[in-house]
Amino acid sequence: MFKTIANAWRVPDLRKKLLFTIFIVVIFRIGSHIPVPFLDVNALKELTASWNDSNNMLSYFDMFSGGAFSNATLFAMSVTPYINSSIIMQLLAVAIPALERLQKEGTEGRKKIGAITRYVTVLLGIIQGTAYYIYLLRSNITDYSGWNFPAVYSAITIVLVFTAGTALMMWLGEQINQNGVGNGISILLFVGIIARLPVTFGQLWEYFKLGLAGDTRYIVYPIIFIFLFLIIVWVIVFMNDAERRIPVQYAKRMVGRKMYGGQSSHLPIKVGLSGVMPIIFASSILSIPQTILLFLDQNSLPEFWKNFFMMFSPSNWVYITLYFIMIIGFGYFYVTIQYNPVEMSNNLRQNNGTIPGIRPGKPTTDFIARIISRITLIGSLFLAFIAIVPLIFGNLTKMTGLMMGGTSVIILVGVALETMRQLESQLMMRHYKGFLD
Repeated sequence: MFKTIANAWRVPDLRKKLLFTIFIVVIFRIGSHIPVPFLDVNALKELTASWNDSNNMLSYFDMFSGGAFSNATLFAMSVTPYINSSIIMQLLAVAIPALERLQKEGTEGRKKIGAITRYVTVLLGIIQGTAYYIYLLRSNITDYSGWNFPAVYSAITIVLVFTAGTALMMWLGEQINQNGVGNGISILLFVGIIARLPVTFGQLWEYFKLGLAGDTRYIVYPIIFIFLFLIIVWVIVFMNDAERRIPVQYAKRMVGRKMYGGQSSHLPIKVGLSGVMPIIFASSILSIPQTILLFLDQNSLPEFWKNFFMMFSPSNWVYITLYFIMIIGFGYFYVTIQYNPVEMSNNLRQNNGTIPGIRPGKPTTDFIARIISRITLIGSLFLAFIAIVPLIFGNLTKMTGLMMGGTSVIILVGVALETMRQLESQLMMRHYKGFLD
């Protein structure tokens, strides 16, 4: 990885792209520390202190924003509205024929879908910003002292600032795509998660000091945590490149006076077909009960509801079991809407391609569907393993507040690998001799 970056730095064109990307990242981190007006910062810190040890939608947003959400700054909404908008558009493209046709229209179709995604992002930013403002208002975080604005204008200002931050982050990501190294939104998400690493290491150091003070468990536990982290990173890197290659044979055909085809190839099917989406779906749904609990008076709840909400705590084995099952279920769901064995079989037939030993048509469709089903099971089990190992570790050791779950690790490793691939491809396009050697 470092060699690739060093080689890219020697190419003037790529060096400009790297510097531009770093410049955008600096702007993002500066915006993450610009406070939103009309908020009591001290009261906000007391309110958000409990998020690190709980599983709710707010801690989920805070992880993606690099701490900007808990501090209610300009980029508090981060790229989550854009991610949600992209997911919604992917799901709607399956249900709405017009959007499906746009996806197949090439560059122009993708531009139109991109424009719709931006509008939906702004709309979701307004909705999410309004919900966050209502939560801050009910928690007595809003502070209008020293301001002559009526409360309604102050509320509009807060929501619009949150929404403007979302739109600005979306624009910054697009600028990285156009003028930087690419993969813009993912890089901003990557930087936001990286920004939380010092907090995790600081918490590990606090536990280690407890071990030095006499509790030897907290000397061993941090070492085990780092060891597990390295193992998870290795597994993610290994599985990220793993794929099942279906052999394909193309028939010979005459086009004019030339003979085409006749070569053997393969149809690659990645083990991680669904990426990190199943974990995001599962964690979002399971965090809803704990998020609802934030708006309720816990002292006045009946015992039944207290036990019910307790089941959705990350330290509860019911939560871990549901998390495991839902990740596998969403893995199959996401792959089903993204990959169509019938379409893959038709594409092979149109290009005179066949799978050796499998007849074209329905047998080929069934064979591909069977392979995808098996690969999806392996990939889903891999995702579930990555997601629940940190939870089981925290449950057994009682080490909380580390803020390094399976979702964040997969995003970190995935974005790093994808960015390196893009740099390598750009180096190869420029025929960089040092890299090719």
